[in-house]
Amino acid sequence: MELARLRGASCSGIDASARLVAVARDRNPGCDIRVGDMHALPWDPASFDVVTSFRGIWGTTPDAVAEIHRVLRPGGRVAITVWGHLKVAPGAWALAPFRLAADEKVGNQAVMVSLGRPGAGERLLASHGFLDVERLDVPFAWEFADPELYARALAATGPAYEAIQNVGEAEFHREAVEQAQGQLRDGLPLRADINVVGYLAANPKEPNAHDRQLSRRTPLSPQARALCDADGGYVWNVSRLWAH
Repeated sequence: MELARLRGASCSGIDASARLVAVARDRNPGCDIRVGDMHALPWDPASFDVVTSFRGIWGTTPDAVAEIHRVLRPGGRVAITVWGHLKVAPGAWALAPFRLAADEKVGNQAVMVSLGRPGAGERLLASHGFLDVERLDVPFAWEFADPELYARALAATGPAYEAIQNVGEAEFHREAVEQAQGQLRDGLPLRADINVVGYLAANPKEPNAHDRQLSRRTPLSPQARALCDADGGYVWNVSRLWAH
């Protein structure tokens, strides 16, 4: 966001973390940056020319793409990055300690990074109506002065928390240091080249038939929405709903 703002863009942003939002506001005074949910963006339809996400959308959160489509103007552009095909990344060793998490958590991690697999991101964007989807590789590398610094930095990440929950902090630290020691190079820092993938796509300049149908629907009143939500989204008493 900061780079876009410095180039003259009018920027808005959202994150679920109040602390990260505070950092973003400090770096970008005057921008509209909010704490919130990317599955329910607090902006009107067709509000933006460009929407970006940098490793914020995962294979476990595909519905966020529908919200991107909603807030983009016709002809607007989307740019997102996701972890690439990590199993074949030269620096996959740096992620190995995450597998110390419970099997269920490791399985969820695999689903999270699945958008980097060949064809996955393209299918997701196309399924939400985006056109001209382009996939590109984004150079990315971690560097650390020594194994101890690497282990400390890795322990501060979300997936590491899941591993530490399962095996304890001491065992996680030991495993991370051992992984890094096998990658030492004389006189050089530790380096892990990790695959990152970017996707560029366009919103259609004209709304498709499905979007036109949705735009003609009368939005639910707050009372009607409360009735739907109270029943898990199913309308169990149509007469009560129509009353609103």
